[in-house]
Formats: sequence, structure tokens, C-alpha cells
Amino acid sequence: MTPTIGASTLLDRLSQKRCDAAFIEALRRAAAARFLVLVGEKPVILSNEARDVASIRWFSNVELEALDFAAADALFLGVDRISGAGYFALAVNDHGDSRVGRAAELLRPLVDLRSIATQGIMSPDEVSLIGKAKSLAAWHDTARCCGRCGGVTTVKDGGWKRKCWACGQQLFPRMDPVVIMLVTDGHECVLGHEARFPANMFSTIAGYIEPGEDLDHAVRRETKEEIGLDVGEVRFVTTQPWPFPHSLMIGCIAFVAHGALEIDPQEIVEARWFGRADAKAMLDGTHPLGLWVPGKQSIAHSLIRAFADEAAVAGVDR
Repeated sequence: MTPTIGASTLLDRLSQKRCDAAFIEALRRAAAARFLVLVGEKPVILSNEARDVASIRWFSNVELEALDFAAADALFLGVDRISGAGYFALAVNDHGDSRVGRAAELLRPLVDLRSIATQGIMSPDEVSLIGKAKSLAAWHDTARCCGRCGGVTTVKDGGWKRKCWACGQQLFPRMDPVVIMLVTDGHECVLGHEARFPANMFSTIAGYIEPGEDLDHAVRRETKEEIGLDVGEVRFVTTQPWPFPHSLMIGCIAFVAHGALEIDPQEIVEARWFGRADAKAMLDGTHPLGLWVPGKQSIAHSLIRAFADEAAVAGVDR
């Protein structure tokens, strides 16, 4: 399974050098430095006239200065594995910043990351870089003050840490782990429709891992709470960073005995058992009732595809 939003191979994150402020600053000031600009969390991109092919629009220091953007606020993404040039992200947000409206007008097109990933118009590596930048920017937006003393925090390590000036508390970018599971009895699977979903879209069951939980327990608890089934074997499949804004999706197969579904109406509007023929039709967009599932960019799609192709249950002794 290879979901679109994954770990980019374009850049070396160079995490061991992030604490070297002089090194990061030299990279940032260099003529070869390049900057990905986010305006209100939407990346500035380049696209063809048909808008079916796109790439990141990288800016130089000179171009940022012409836009009156403060490159000093940029977040370090990594270095080019061949040239060694530094790559950064610069988030221009709406915290009373008059540049946002001007930037949105001058730097079109601006397209949200979910649309870019869904449409498949950009390479997986570039989608991944935007996801990393978006997650970092979203974290900085909510970590401006210390949770211990309320003091203002300052940016450290190229944007990968913040530190409270008052009490010294250190903060690091957050990642929220989420279990997402294909619930199956080996012959059929359970898919649900949440109120926030578009019409006719069904997907796998998912939920946040709570403090003190392991992976298996979270899968069992969420499945029981949302659709009333008791899970036996839990099989880990794969993971996927999901920068909306900073989750890590942990994909699993949850094996259950076939039974009546008892849904939690606070979480799910409708849930059904589906056979492989239904799953394939939903994946291919040919279901007679117009039912469909998330696109190829999502781990849910990959899990449902594995079930439809019988890969999810091959060789399993429940």
C-alpha cells in the first residue's frame, strides 16, 4: 500500500543539525535557498492551464523580499540530497497580518492540500513536503504560549521546537495517533457513513488512541463503541501521516464474527456490511446505488482495496 501523503524522499531532514542556529541561518540566507509559501495554510503552486498538473512554486530570498515576506520566520524542511541547498516553508497567516489578502491576490493559484491530494495532480513527494510544512505551521499557530505558565514561546531548532522564555518549558511538534481499521469477518467488511461525509461516501472505522492505550486495545475499543462488534485478531498493516492538521493514521485489519451492527449515532449515521463485489464497485465508482469510498490518497482506500482484492485476509487463522 502506498498512500499519496507519505514520507518525502526529496529532502534530507538533517534533524541532527536543526539545533545549530548558525548552520540553519546560513542555509536560509544562501542564494540557493528555496521557500514553500503557505497562505492561510494553502500552498502557492504552479499549474498548467487545464489545472490537471501542478507542482510547488518555490521562492528565492530575493522573491520573498519583493513580497515583503519575512524569510527569517521560515521553517526548516531539509536540504537537497545532491546540491545541499536548504529548503524552507514560510506560513503567512491571518493573525492580523495585512499581507494575507495581498498574497492571496498576487500568488494564485492557492489550493488546499486535501484537494491537491484528492485530485492527484502533484507528485507524492511534493504532496508530502506540503503536508510536512502544513503540519508544522498549524502546530506553531497553537503553541505560541506556554501551557505551564502562560509565557510566550519562541521558535528554536529551525521551527522544530519552541521554548518558553519565562519557565524554560520546551514544546515539540505534536502528532496525534489514530487507528483506522477495516473491520471484516473474512467475507464481508463493515463501512460507515459519518454526518460530516459527503453524500453516499462510506469509509472505514477510525478513532484516536487515548493515553495509556496500546494499538490493539484502541482498535477493539473504537470498534465496540462505534459499531458494537467484538474484535478478535488485530493485524497491523501500514501507517500514513495525515496533515489535517497533524495526525498519524495507523492502518489495521480488525477481525470479527459476523453480527448485527449497533452504531453510535454520535459518531456514525449509518453502517453496513459489504461484500467484495460491493467494495470493488465503490472503489471503481460503479456502485449501482452511487456509493463510493475515499480516494487513492487515503489509507482507507488502501485498506478497502486490500479487502476487495482478498489481500486483507490471506493466510489468516482467526
